[in-house]
Amino acid sequence: MSNAIDQTRRMLSLVTYLRERPGAHVSDVARAFGVTEAELIGDLNVLPMCGTSFRGGDLLDIDTDGERIWWHNVDDVAQPLRLAADEATALLVAARAVATLPGLRDSDRQALLRACAKLEAAAGEAAGASARLSVTFESEGSVFADVDRAIAERRRLWIRYYSPARDELTEREVDPIRLFAVGHTYFEAWCRSSEDRRMFRLDRVAEIKLLDAPADPPRIEPRDLSAGLVQPAGDDPEVVVEVGPGGRWVAEYYPHDSAEELPDGGLRITLRTPDPGSLRRLALRLGRDGRIVSPQALADSARAAAEQALAAYGEE
Repeated sequence: MSNAIDQTRRMLSLVTYLRERPGAHVSDVARAFGVTEAELIGDLNVLPMCGTSFRGGDLLDIDTDGERIWWHNVDDVAQPLRLAADEATALLVAARAVATLPGLRDSDRQALLRACAKLEAAAGEAAGASARLSVTFESEGSVFADVDRAIAERRRLWIRYYSPARDELTEREVDPIRLFAVGHTYFEAWCRSSEDRRMFRLDRVAEIKLLDAPADPPRIEPRDLSAGLVQPAGDDPEVVVEVGPGGRWVAEYYPHDSAEELPDGGLRITLRTPDPGSLRRLALRLGRDGRIVSPQALADSARAAAEQALAAYGEE
């Protein structure tokens, strides 16, 4: 018996074969494809669930009486594919929004507008709804445009950046390397202050300026981000956090080594981080829904930070 990949390849070829041979004999088709008649009948039972639309229409109307194979809607399925109204609207709205980005290279903007015009003509009435919708980019769009321009022109950037781990704004000059999205939009750059590679989240850039100085980042291998942005190293310090039912979200947002169920419906989460001190903010955010178990010094530090925060509100 063939595997699923072989069957998929065979069925793709089978569609073309049957289109050109109406009323083909089952025995002839099976012999042509090197399969048994039973395997061919299995393929024919699957094909009627395939088609040109995920919405349930335009499916292949193929059947067999056991001797011959009939395809009843060849002409309908063979028609050129068209965008559905919602697909055309979504594509046009997104394209027009990108075309309004400040700092977008003029050649790119003109190419995008030409593509929109062609899409509108092809979509016909389906494009009408998109004219009544619009998307605007706020500060993050401007940051994106400046970073994109800096990368294209190989220019250095000055940024004022909010670091949530330290709860402070820092100023630094960076040589941008690339833009990418992993949940949020980031840009990778060589930070001249720390003399190391850093990732900056666009919505945390409070201010940005394009400098005349050329960007000259060292030659570094791009990080593989397929496993996510945060990829702790095996030798990073280990931290154990216990959370109640209201803090189970921590296991979804923080890469971890293990998450053990607790009797109260919470979790005991073991994770690694190069900067354990940054987890103090996590402990404060969790409040009664969680606590740092180890290392002890970090647990004591988090408890002291919580006591200071309470004291600021005049609480015991």
